[in-house]
Amino acid sequence: MADTQYILPNDIGVSSLDCREAFRLLSPTERLYAYHLSRAAWYGGLAVLLQTSPEAPYIYALLSRLFRAQDPDQLRQHALAEGLTEEEYQEKLERVILGSEAAQQHPEEVRGLWQTCGELMFSLEPRLRHLGLGKEGITTYFSGNCTMEDAKLAQDFLDSQNLSAYNTRLFKEVDGEGKPYYEVRLASVLGSEPSLDSEVTSKLKSYEFRGSPFQVTRGDYAPILQKVVEQLEKAKAYAANSHQGQMLAQYIESFTQGSIEAHKRGSRFWIQDKGPIVESYIGFIESYRDPFGSRGEFEGFVAVVNKAMSAKFERLVASAEQLLKELPWPPTFEKDKFLTPDFTSLDVLTFAGSGIPAGINIPNYDDLRQTEGFKNVSLGNVLAVAYATQREKLTFLEEDDKDLYILWKGPSFDVQVGLHELLGHGSGKLFVQDEKGAFNFDQETVINPETGEQIQSWYRSGETWDSKFSTIASSYEECRAESVGLYLCLHPQVLEIFGFEGADAEDVIYVNWLNMVRAGLLALEFYTPEAFNWRQAHMQARFVILRVLLEAGEGLVTITPTTGSDGRPDARVRLDRSKIRSVGKPALERFLRRLQVLKSTGDVAGGRALYEGYATVTDAPPECFLTLRDTVLLRKESRKLIVQPNTRLEGSDVQLLEYEASAAGLIRSFSERFPEDGPELEEILTQLATADARFWKGPSEAPSGQA
Repeated sequence: MADTQYILPNDIGVSSLDCREAFRLLSPTERLYAYHLSRAAWYGGLAVLLQTSPEAPYIYALLSRLFRAQDPDQLRQHALAEGLTEEEYQEKLERVILGSEAAQQHPEEVRGLWQTCGELMFSLEPRLRHLGLGKEGITTYFSGNCTMEDAKLAQDFLDSQNLSAYNTRLFKEVDGEGKPYYEVRLASVLGSEPSLDSEVTSKLKSYEFRGSPFQVTRGDYAPILQKVVEQLEKAKAYAANSHQGQMLAQYIESFTQGSIEAHKRGSRFWIQDKGPIVESYIGFIESYRDPFGSRGEFEGFVAVVNKAMSAKFERLVASAEQLLKELPWPPTFEKDKFLTPDFTSLDVLTFAGSGIPAGINIPNYDDLRQTEGFKNVSLGNVLAVAYATQREKLTFLEEDDKDLYILWKGPSFDVQVGLHELLGHGSGKLFVQDEKGAFNFDQETVINPETGEQIQSWYRSGETWDSKFSTIASSYEECRAESVGLYLCLHPQVLEIFGFEGADAEDVIYVNWLNMVRAGLLALEFYTPEAFNWRQAHMQARFVILRVLLEAGEGLVTITPTTGSDGRPDARVRLDRSKIRSVGKPALERFLRRLQVLKSTGDVAGGRALYEGYATVTDAPPECFLTLRDTVLLRKESRKLIVQPNTRLEGSDVQLLEYEASAAGLIRSFSERFPEDGPELEEILTQLATADARFWKGPSEAPSGQA
């Protein structure tokens, strides 16, 4: 049972992103701007392979080479002609690869790639199945011998030097006497070359910190970031205004020098660029997949505004200051001034990274969000395909809930995404003492509503939400934002903004809450009992909310084990809609207040006790969650693959290239993404991976001081 969650069926669902109409409405200049930004995003997205696992770059290079020589249809026909059956073609990858045209053209290289990654690609060895540090999993944000203690030490070192972890990786080596020393490597085009940028170069040196040597270097992903920078330079020529031009200049500086401060400056210009037709963001952004929770995965998106839905979000923004007063914490725990953000619905043209979210609130730099603002985006064409539901595939719901769920899931999710991003991530104050000792709150008058006493803890200079709360920061924050969405969707004004009144409004509320409860059960797929940890921040957050609502009692939520029509274990989730306001709202209010107070005051011990308490998965009755997890795995539907379009420059015109919703369409989209420099990129990725391969010999084999 434990292994089934790591095995995907051959008939996994595939959907295509539709942005044809949005692209059609762009001017020639806007299309050129979008084209070069998309190229930058796709090049940068290749860095994710180097941030995931040791074998990921080799897998990409192998598949890229395979499909450059033969497209999927040709490869299939070739394999069938060689005597494989249709089933064998789906399942016997080694025979397909070694019998391919690519292997005939370059036998040693293809065989070498296969030998490097083939076994690892299919390994279900417990440590290799999921992300984690040391013996708990695999990650290439850290060398294989790094432990959670090493990660904590490195974070304290970075804080002491006022260095961000977002664009770093940590490599630990051990000298002949068994003493560890650490390399903190910044992502940048430049390596050890002299530079005019003192904010980074002054920190590129050796340090002694708590008895351990640290060396700060740069140049990680250099040839990949060089290509990103080249495309951003070209995009500058088509910027719509000075904000966009200055934003791109700072991003170029950031990726060239390895400077997060430059990326922050670029983000400031991005915040000031209100309501652009072509929206984008790029860099080392989300920290979900760092086992410690501080390092950012490379991400880049390019999208086009959807004016109809954006108008609804604009009305939500206009009501934001009033709605913030409805949240269950004192005004002193809210930002001194609400910085009115952009909030737009976008149709994605390009999203390069490990996944595509439904909505985004960025930048993630808390100092900018607290003092200068942020932007919210809802990705409309992603919502349209990622959350479409077929009745026969709906699990764990009562039959009489299914039709209502299908009818209102989309509209309710629009409401939840809007509230989650704008008033969830956009709310709440952090209490900070700056480097001069000044506080951003009145120590004498601000009272902790949980204790009735003055504030006892806060953030010191150099400390951030991510660095302080580390491993729980991402999930805790997602839980807070999801809870805000559930809480405020009960407000009539919110529902009116989205066009819902009367019985329809009540159905939207019910389905939103029901969807969250069901999602909390489905989340068990992402819990690993062997390691006692969660592998996905949002899913952990939804499980925590489920626990809070179950704890509320009075029959608000029940989960009942059953037997399905196929004779196998099943379960049913019930939500008593008559008790959402009377039982659910007060429970969520208490929980949400505690989340915010602990976050505002930087109370890590209290925050961990609260959050990890609710996130604990046991088999204790009445729910018996570990047993339910087996049922969830038995009934799970594999996550869809999403095929994205490409843009192609023909003379001075930019064309949109679309692909069918199939595995072959997905493969073609990648093959045509890098038509001229595919071989060069394969070489870059394998060279970068090989250069650091010694760092992942295994947790018990510490890399020595010599390569």
